[in-house]
Amino acid sequence: MLREVTAVRYVTPLREGGSMPGLVAADDHRLYALKWSGAAQGRKALVAEVLAGELARGLGLPVPELVRIDLDPVLARSEPEQQIQEQIRASGGVNVGLAFLSGAFNFDPLCFEVDPEQAARVLWFDALIGNVDRSWRNPNLLVVDGRLQLIDHGASLIFHHHWAGAARWTRRPYDAGDHALRRFAGDLAAADAELAGRATPGLLAAAAEAIPEEFLLDEPGFADPAAVRAAYVDQLLARLAGPRDWLPVLPPHSPEATA
Repeated sequence: MLREVTAVRYVTPLREGGSMPGLVAADDHRLYALKWSGAAQGRKALVAEVLAGELARGLGLPVPELVRIDLDPVLARSEPEQQIQEQIRASGGVNVGLAFLSGAFNFDPLCFEVDPEQAARVLWFDALIGNVDRSWRNPNLLVVDGRLQLIDHGASLIFHHHWAGAARWTRRPYDAGDHALRRFAGDLAAADAELAGRATPGLLAAAAEAIPEEFLLDEPGFADPAAVRAAYVDQLLARLAGPRDWLPVLPPHSPEATA
């Protein structure tokens, strides 16, 4: 389960990404980048954010702490821009926040070197969840004290937008052509051997359990939130079941992979 906090002050919009997250102060005296439940992307972007983020953490990948943030729409009165005011008012109740990392800067693949093993692990993880939002144009990676942090996974797990065809997604190849870490990635087969074994049913179930129940209510075709959680776990287990031919193929020790 995610730790619960309450937003006590709206600070400023973070003018990046389609949902334009907001920086808020919470009752634990910390700052969070709040992902709005009332944003145009809808609650499924937050479901993907939580499930993918907690799964990455369980696999040993670096992700800022994710929390459940309760928001009072009255905080909209401190925002002068009407469009953002409306988004805040539409997001009353449960939202998702990522711990704000002071001093972090956006990753630039032309200015920052990445350990080949770590790059391969991230690439493997993105292939597993079908993350289409880690391109060199928009890496969704932060650098803190010389170390990467993975953020913004709301565009992954796209099968949940059409559950009727979800089974086909489990074998869908992952296109890593413009992945931000492609040129750094080392042995993807070694990453597969390491991480596939860690992605146990228990780990997947724990990640699914972290999704706030409010985001899973009234999902068409499912009896209750427990059934939706189980469906996410089943989807990922089916994708992990061999052969994992959805993994991209990188030429070993090629100039592109090591330069």
